Amino acid sequence: MNRARRAGGFTLVEALVVIALMATAFSLFAGVLVGALPGQQLRAATGHLAAEMRATRARAVATGVDQSFVVDTRSRTWRSGPSDETSVRRRGELDGALAVGATVAREEQPGPGLAAIRFFADGSSTGGRVVLRRGEAAWRVDVHWLTGGVRVERGDGAR
Repeated sequence: MNRARRAGGFTLVEALVVIALMATAFSLFAGVLVGALPGQQLRAATGHLAAEMRATRARAVATGVDQSFVVDTRSRTWRSGPSDETSVRRRGELDGALAVGATVAREEQPGPGLAAIRFFADGSSTGGRVVLRRGEAAWRVDVHWLTGGVRVERGDGAR
């Protein structure tokens, strides 16, 4: 009737099982994070592009001078500044993994692969759409011609 008292704690097998479960859960979680990163980069790039377009419109209204936002779809760069193209106010580059497409008024295509959206001093614009893609995912930035309003939406708007 004198049983040996067993000390409290975990056996080595129990500890190894818990460690193995934690490692599996961590690897699954890390895989989800890494898989979501390209989508986050696409959304961030689209949001940044839209913010720059809004700033270009605001600059046109504030200064009373027409401003252009020009996207080079081949080099994945953009620039903004006065529409007379004498100077560039701001410029930037998009991630090399992104594909860029644009639809703008024919009069606002200064050259091959270039697409410009002109923002007028009254807040209106020539309108247009810039689409950023990464694989099958796409986000678009639409600029309304009458109001100059900039809107970001998921998809390429082809439907």
